[in-house]
Amino acid sequence: MIQVGVVGGTGYTGVELLRLLVLHPEVELKVVTSRSESGRKISDLYPNLRGHLDIEFSDPTVAELATCDLVFFATPNGVAMKSVPELLARGVKVIDLAADFRIEDAALWSEWYGMEHACPELLEEAVYGLPETSRDKIASARLVANPGCYPTAVQLGFLPLIKAGLVNTENLIADTKSGVSGAGRGASVGALLCEASESMMAYKAGGHRHHPEISQGLQWFSESKVGLTFVPHLTPMIRGIHATLYAPLNQDVDDLQALFEDAYKDEPFVDVMPAGSHPETRSVKGANTCRIAVHKPQNANTVIILSVIDNLVKGAAGQAVQNMNLMMGLEETAGLNQVALLP
Repeated sequence: MIQVGVVGGTGYTGVELLRLLVLHPEVELKVVTSRSESGRKISDLYPNLRGHLDIEFSDPTVAELATCDLVFFATPNGVAMKSVPELLARGVKVIDLAADFRIEDAALWSEWYGMEHACPELLEEAVYGLPETSRDKIASARLVANPGCYPTAVQLGFLPLIKAGLVNTENLIADTKSGVSGAGRGASVGALLCEASESMMAYKAGGHRHHPEISQGLQWFSESKVGLTFVPHLTPMIRGIHATLYAPLNQDVDDLQALFEDAYKDEPFVDVMPAGSHPETRSVKGANTCRIAVHKPQNANTVIILSVIDNLVKGAAGQAVQNMNLMMGLEETAGLNQVALLP
């Protein structure tokens, strides 16, 4: 059994991680930390874990976390980078679910996240944890940067076209929608039921922190410059991301459906739906699945890709478990075969 620790077990991403890990056949949850809830039984805060997890939250200390084989950080941006160097030095593998190690350029990271990076020397070593593009690197990594939710849905949608060199990458558009849980568990007026229900709004249209992460991930596979317009929206649902992606073709393509099916034919967590489909966010609720459909309306030269994920699973905790499986030499799908919840 793998001894696992979770730093930051009280947020929505943290509890989703616990939900997946307690049922994982190869994992023993040894440490779950929370400064605010230290000493409290985890199942008292999250009763869905009653009968599955009978330990208490503890204060995060490197000494205790160093007894684990692998540690997840489900913490706010800027927290993991303060502890990761010492954990790595003690032989502990780390998966950070926040953004501390996602962007290679330390100056660019600081520009978007408003603080100096505590260990910029690790940015080059950190592996970006999108298994569909970096499986071999993840398997040999000791530090993995778990992708953001929007970046996961957007990159998986665009990448088959970019890898094939079929689109003008200077004019990509990502029109994305997220459920309210993407804002986290902290109290905020915008996430209140009376504020978010029966309404939809765009936010940070002038620049969102996930923009450089998405652009970086697409640029790795593009021979030409990536120009991306990315606009996120808040929708009145708890979970889910829906990305409507637009890409102008630079040549005629006979069969886009076959292109996507071939690109993801061996991927356990990407489902390319039949031609003409319109995937629903509810079809991936609770599952580590990205469902994709591709359209070329009116035979125009613009491709429309529809990509849906659960922001807390494939967009966060589920993908982190997928990365753990690869890092620890386990079956990649272990602990992740949940069927989505309907209705």
